[in-house]
Amino acid sequence: MSIPNLETRCADLGPVELRESPSGGRVLAGYAAVFNRYSQNLGGFVEQVDPAAFNKSLADAVPVMCRLNHADAALLGATWAGTLRLSVDGTGLLYEVDLPGTSAGNDVHTLAQRGDLKWSSFAFVTIEDEWSVTDQGFPLRTLRAVKLIDVAPVNSPAYLDTTVAARSLERARATQDSSPQGEAARPDPAAAAPHPSVALRRRLLELDALR
Repeated sequence: MSIPNLETRCADLGPVELRESPSGGRVLAGYAAVFNRYSQNLGGFVEQVDPAAFNKSLADAVPVMCRLNHADAALLGATWAGTLRLSVDGTGLLYEVDLPGTSAGNDVHTLAQRGDLKWSSFAFVTIEDEWSVTDQGFPLRTLRAVKLIDVAPVNSPAYLDTTVAARSLERARATQDSSPQGEAARPDPAAAAPHPSVALRRRLLELDALR
């Protein structure tokens, strides 16, 4: 499946867990994303997910799949069939999928039962993001709104795909570079710290100098 500007991210919040449905079926549950938590270094910036990032997708009932390792051949469930259920709480985006009696479903059940599956992931297309800086002056991307594509139990955390985010960072750099130099550099006497846009521009220049 080829989707323009598709990105994937991995959430490390403990292993997925197996549950039993009231009808005796096998249910896999986990957090595909966590809110307000900095990611690892994604190549010159870190990222966090806003608690409202998935609101539009959930409100619009956007079709979402659950697939092992995001693989087309390992479909586990889908929202349109009612075999995948999504919700958000104070922690993040929670998914529950009814495991099918397929090879992929049986594999996931066995791996989760043994504790081999440790991560979950989500694939998305960015609708709105925002750039600022951390308290340490490191570029920070906040995902404000995304179109959710799929959620996935994964056995590898190396689902970063930061190419699209890097392009967003370049646009932020271009926007800051095109701002009036004197106005951007003028300090605000009422502020105890520089405006995030000024700090971001300064940090980007520092990163450029290190290349």
